[in-house]
Amino acid sequence: MPPPPHIKPENVLKRAQELIAVGQAPAALTVLHEHVTSKRTRSSPIASLEPVMLLFVELCVDLRKGKAAKDGLYQYKNIAQNTNVGTIEVVLKKFIELAEQKVTEAQAKADQIQSSLESAPSSSNVEDLEAIETPETILLATVSGEQSRDRTDRAVVTPWLKFLWETYRTVLEILKNNARLEIMYQATALQAFQFCLKYTRKTEFRRLCELLRNHVQNAAKYSTQMHAINLSDPDTLQRHLDTRFQQLNVAVELELWQEAFRSIEDIHTLLNLSKRPAKNVMMANYYEKLARIFLVSENYLFHAAAWNRYYNLLRLSTIALATGQSTKKENPSVTEADMTKAASFVLLSALSIPVISTTRSRGALVDVDEARKNKNTRLTNLLGMAQPPSRHVLFRDALNKGLLKRVRPEIRDLYNILEVDFHPLSICKKITPILKKIGADPEMEKYVVPLQQVILTRLFQQLSQVYESVELKFVYELAQFPDPFQITPAMIEKFIMNGCKKGDLAIRVDHISGVLTFDSDVFSSSKAMHAGSAAGSAESEIGSVQRLQHTPAEIARFQLARLAKTLHVTCMYVDPSYNEARVQAKQTAQARALAGAAQEHEETLARRVIIDKKKEAATDALNRKQREEETRKRIRTQQLQEAEKQRLADEQRERELKRVKDEQDRIRAEELKKQLEELKTGVKGLDISEFDTEELDANRLRAIKLAHLEKEKNELNDRVRTTAKRIDHLERALRREEAKHVPADYEAQKKQDLELYEAQKAETLKEAKQKHAEALALKHRLARLVPQFSSFRKELSEKRHEEFEKRRKAAEREFEAKKKQRVKEVQERRRREKQEREEEERRRKEEEERAAREEEERVAREEERRRALAEEKAKREEERAKLDEIAQKQKQREEEAEARRNARKTGGPYVPEPTAERTAPRLNLASRPAAAAAAAAAAAPAAGGGGWRERLAAKEAGGATPEPAREEPAPLRKGGYVPPHLRGAASSGSAPPARENGPSERSDRFERPERSDRFERPERSDRFERPERAERTDRFVPRHLRDPSAATPEAPPAAKPEESKPSGSKWVPRWKQQQS
Repeated sequence: MPPPPHIKPENVLKRAQELIAVGQAPAALTVLHEHVTSKRTRSSPIASLEPVMLLFVELCVDLRKGKAAKDGLYQYKNIAQNTNVGTIEVVLKKFIELAEQKVTEAQAKADQIQSSLESAPSSSNVEDLEAIETPETILLATVSGEQSRDRTDRAVVTPWLKFLWETYRTVLEILKNNARLEIMYQATALQAFQFCLKYTRKTEFRRLCELLRNHVQNAAKYSTQMHAINLSDPDTLQRHLDTRFQQLNVAVELELWQEAFRSIEDIHTLLNLSKRPAKNVMMANYYEKLARIFLVSENYLFHAAAWNRYYNLLRLSTIALATGQSTKKENPSVTEADMTKAASFVLLSALSIPVISTTRSRGALVDVDEARKNKNTRLTNLLGMAQPPSRHVLFRDALNKGLLKRVRPEIRDLYNILEVDFHPLSICKKITPILKKIGADPEMEKYVVPLQQVILTRLFQQLSQVYESVELKFVYELAQFPDPFQITPAMIEKFIMNGCKKGDLAIRVDHISGVLTFDSDVFSSSKAMHAGSAAGSAESEIGSVQRLQHTPAEIARFQLARLAKTLHVTCMYVDPSYNEARVQAKQTAQARALAGAAQEHEETLARRVIIDKKKEAATDALNRKQREEETRKRIRTQQLQEAEKQRLADEQRERELKRVKDEQDRIRAEELKKQLEELKTGVKGLDISEFDTEELDANRLRAIKLAHLEKEKNELNDRVRTTAKRIDHLERALRREEAKHVPADYEAQKKQDLELYEAQKAETLKEAKQKHAEALALKHRLARLVPQFSSFRKELSEKRHEEFEKRRKAAEREFEAKKKQRVKEVQERRRREKQEREEEERRRKEEEERAAREEEERVAREEERRRALAEEKAKREEERAKLDEIAQKQKQREEEAEARRNARKTGGPYVPEPTAERTAPRLNLASRPAAAAAAAAAAAPAAGGGGWRERLAAKEAGGATPEPAREEPAPLRKGGYVPPHLRGAASSGSAPPARENGPSERSDRFERPERSDRFERPERSDRFERPERAERTDRFVPRHLRDPSAATPEAPPAAKPEESKPSGSKWVPRWKQQQS
């Protein structure tokens, strides 16, 4: 039953268009919303419902009805998602396109308003040059003032931006968790990202990321629903990865680092779900953004690790492209400049890793340490590394890959200064030009601060090895950096306090004397031994700091170990029994090993002898001799080669030792020369000419320098003490003199404050009176404009009324024209529909006639097929009857043969069954009459033509052997068994006539029908036929035991015909035949 006319989509669409034409857009939206959300709409065709939805979303956008649009789109999705998903995409794209268009129009309108407010009116647009300020402009400027850009945007653009954001959210909620709408879902998400980036909507971007994250988490919950997304599908997973990478890029552009880190975690989770590896282009972007996030969070260790992974990926991509293992589309485009830049950042970021902790928390609590370990484990998994990175491992990896050859020269020099030949007294002089070059690069400038922390750490660690105390002024002079990156004493002291709090440094600051004192307790360590001592530190390896000399604490800590080694060496030289015991134990072990080896060798030879005992002795001896000779030659050759290798190795080692010694002497001489130069320039008032430079070494120079520094320290302390004493006396005198003038100064201050108050009060009253007078003048001036304003408003109202009437009449004329056009269209459509109905009726009649003809042809074919089947069935029945008759005859022959065999066993004559007992009439196969055939058959046994037993019995009874009667040719049996000796006679006569088909009865059990040609084939008469052997009932007796009198045993009595039991064409054992 068709739906009523008022709920058809075409009628609803027509009604909505009529309401829109008369300016009733809200009413049209209400009609469309009711129709779309109605339950009866589910049965409407999609083709007629799509125009309704397009008009519906257009009205929702024009009227900013987001909730109504959401309800209608949800209902439309439920209707069309199982039949046609393309129409859903069309409607949603139209919805987004209209919302974006409205935002663009609102922005253009806001720009137009702002430009009109900012631009001054030109003289060409002014009607009266004498009255430039019109009443409208005066009133507008007085009441509201000028509008700002923010106010314009808030009033015009912001509502449409909010509606566009709701549009994106609505579309994503509709498309979520549907595999057939997945491509549209990903495209909408990308559009939403671009919206947040274009309009800098950070809050909306956070909500968008959370929305997408919830959709992925709920995918597993709705996996059993129809058309659910499958994250195991490689294409689906790849689309989600592309969306998350775009999300990561937008988060970095907006500097939302927390959302960027969450995006990194989302990408890592999706990569773990993926069964195929991600493209190198995507992974390069992944590591680059991860490095930026770690840099912003000041996690320099993992920042350097991310740069290392990024460089490794670029290197592998270059190798893959060079060898042709991958395409350019899957790998980032890398040039030599890019590789140099990446290598420089890898080394620079590794150098910027703090040597000690830079965190503010103590980190000594177990839960804090556990949380830090968990965090490091998470970050390590994000980087795809097997174990957490460290400063030492990153440097080792960079050096193994030859990264120093690719980096920029200043970065290479910086590495050599900080990690290879760091010297605290000259570090600032060497590093100043390098820091200037790094600071000039905007991308590398952010590494200057962590580099300063590393330099300060190295400086204090090495100063603590050499000095017990140094002056603060001396430390400030050592820690001098270039001008833009200069650090203050407060920053240095803060760094020292942080290192002491973490246990990485042991320094005390004395501000009174201006001295830094390093911890020199022999029973303390420079590193506190608690769980959080290395919190945030990048250096956990021993020996990360270049050692100048052992500290007293280290000397005390390793004293017992050195004493044990010394005592062991002393015992070896002093006590001979100690060495003898060691030698004896070694010899015993060797003998035991030799005995075991000999026994094992003997067992092997014994097994070989057992296996090869059947071989010839000469061949065995010769082979053994050859093997031994070859073994001796091989051993001799191997010994010569090892001796040559050992000789070459010894020579190489000697050359290496000599080279190292020369290098050490050279370095020692250069170091001594450098220390002499520093001593000349750094220590004032010290004359080195009085010392012999040939006898000086590093320890002597250090002692001279320490003595001079101690002397300067004492002199400075004396000067400070004298100056402090003088300053105390002067301050006391000043304060005593100041106390005399305090009362007079207090009175003068009170008088000055009173005069200032009176002046400010008078000024305030004067300004208030002036403002009041100006306000009254403005009121009187504006009161004169009220009549002109009233008349202007009246004129304006009349003009608007006339314009309205003109537009109304024009609208009526347009409505009438459209009405006539509509009537004409309806008439044309009805005429066209009538023609279509007539054409359809004609086609229907032709179809019915064709169907009737086909039905008649089908009935005729069916009758022909039935007739053919009946004929075939009759033929099969006839053949089956013939086969049944043949089977019955075969069964009768087998029964007669069984009866004949039984008769032979019992010794009696064979009595054929009477003709009357046959179940089927015997066919007449002979040419003679049936009576002559029966008489011949009866006379055959009487003429002595029976078996040999009958002939033997007749001979014994008559005493002589009668002449056997001439045998007549045996007639052919029609249904019984024919003996072999009668087959030739039967075949020598005339050919038997063809058998006549007669009725036959079926036996109760299934008998396999025999082939008819088996019985119809004539037998050859000249073939030798062996007579069947008669079954003997007596037992076998040997010839020497036989009784000569009993030459011929008596024949057993013949069994009665009724006692013979036919076997029924089955084989019967002999013992059972005897029993029967």
